[in-house]
Amino acid sequence: MRKLIESTFITTDGVLSSPEKWGAPYWDEEHSSYAAELLGEADALLLGRQTYEGFAATWPHRDGDDYSKRINALPKYVASRTLIGTETAWNATVIKGDVAEEVARIKKEPGKNLLKFGTGELDRTLIEHGLVDEFHLWMFPVIAGRGQRLLDGLDITHLERLRTREFANGITVMVFGPK
Repeated sequence: MRKLIESTFITTDGVLSSPEKWGAPYWDEEHSSYAAELLGEADALLLGRQTYEGFAATWPHRDGDDYSKRINALPKYVASRTLIGTETAWNATVIKGDVAEEVARIKKEPGKNLLKFGTGELDRTLIEHGLVDEFHLWMFPVIAGRGQRLLDGLDITHLERLRTREFANGITVMVFGPK
């Protein structure tokens, strides 16, 4: 059974919005290496509509490195109630019907991990149905002070720390799983 891995950048005060504004100074070789490990262990991406639209507008124009080539080549599953199949490109399939049921079905298929980027409404559904196997929370040594917070409004969800990885630049990746 495939694992569903959630990978999310956050500030020390729990903000996840606009990582391009506060995260860029920390995107170095160690950061890139860990990101490449996660991507290398996956054979498909799971994205919500907003993340899909943002990624699809940017990533197809990048192809000069192995990471870009890999992210562009992987199949993508997109959870959206507003997109229809003909509106997607970039090797994407819109999940039709019940998202939780479809993700559970995809997880049962043989293959590598399913990697999910972007945090929002889709995560609430996935967490409520116990579908996330690991949360890779990349905590950056930054205080944003304002912005969308990680999983605001979600009911209490207890997690178990699986491992931690600290980078020389101050990023700490905390890996949690369901308790």
